[in-house]
Amino acid sequence: MKPIPETSPRRPLSGVRVLDLTSVIMGPVCTQILADYGAEVVKVEPPEGDVMRHAGAKTRPQMGAMFLHANEGKQSLVLDLKTEEGVATLRRMLPAFDVFIHNVRPQAMQRLGLGEAAVRALHPGVVYVELTGYAESGPYAGRAAFDDIIQAQTGLADLFARQSGGAPAYVPTLIADRVTGLTAAHATLAALYRRRETGEGECIRVSMFETMAAFVLADHLGGASFEPPAGSMGYSRLLTPHRRPYRTLDGYISVVVYNDKHWRSFFQATDALAVFEADARFQTAAARADSYDQIYGYLSDVLATRSSDYWLALLDAADIPCCPVNRVEDLLQDPQLRAVGFFDESSASDGHQLRRIAPRYRAPTAQPVTAAPSPQVGQHTDDLLTASF
Repeated sequence: MKPIPETSPRRPLSGVRVLDLTSVIMGPVCTQILADYGAEVVKVEPPEGDVMRHAGAKTRPQMGAMFLHANEGKQSLVLDLKTEEGVATLRRMLPAFDVFIHNVRPQAMQRLGLGEAAVRALHPGVVYVELTGYAESGPYAGRAAFDDIIQAQTGLADLFARQSGGAPAYVPTLIADRVTGLTAAHATLAALYRRRETGEGECIRVSMFETMAAFVLADHLGGASFEPPAGSMGYSRLLTPHRRPYRTLDGYISVVVYNDKHWRSFFQATDALAVFEADARFQTAAARADSYDQIYGYLSDVLATRSSDYWLALLDAADIPCCPVNRVEDLLQDPQLRAVGFFDESSASDGHQLRRIAPRYRAPTAQPVTAAPSPQVGQHTDDLLTASF
């Protein structure tokens, strides 16, 4: 195989090869992280390509924005795994790779002869990574899972209703896919570390439902952490209706008045120190923890009396965390992101300027890592199939 050339210092996973049968978002997030760390990732696609190629804005067919931001630094190999020839080619390639990862239903992988046992028989040292909607030992095993479904099943959508008093709602980002992809990436890194120490491969199974249930309940298990229960579930600071961007006279700002110093500074800055000293609910972390509705309600009332610019200047001078409420469009000109080189802008082959999110891994040196752009369907097929396996 011809590895993608690196234009920056050697990265932690340089030399590691990943055979990637994932699609959509969850799996590609995981494998793009591995690619950012220097792994050579070969993305196996059906002849029609990953379905996510059609999602989001695009200037070329099958190169939509959603795909572009989850598949950089990878090579694309077209194989039709519905044919015996395609499966045979994949099996022949397997021993050349360190990691084999998929988000195909386990039953389908068994039918293809690509389940864990079959793959490990071909390559005992491989790290086999299986991403699913649900763990295989429960009654939901084998069901299709989507981000919206998982947000609803894990209580995340209902938390919006409890906090706002309105209807259940979804986080308007693919949080379940991306959190699960991140989880799978660090599980894969741990398995690779273990293999380096022991020489042994292993099987990693990461499921969306269980991963997001853990993500949500770490904040909201609350009183049910104990038996018998020590109170209700849910973290009151996150569920108070006053935990939201605060309305000012002319807009909204975000403010976090959190610790003892912040609260005293807030009352001093607003010439209301007498209120602070007369009301014990503001004075200690323990008292505030029992009174989030009241103390954040007070903030809400006070902040509504002046303009956003007034409050941002006053609070910043008092060293209280605050910021404007940005639109996603504002991030394109954000001074922090621009200063750190967050966006990589280059000309695409169709003449358009392509704005890419810089790789997550940055070497200790000042030299940034430059990843190859996301591949076109089958872009590397010829090179890969003429390689010696």
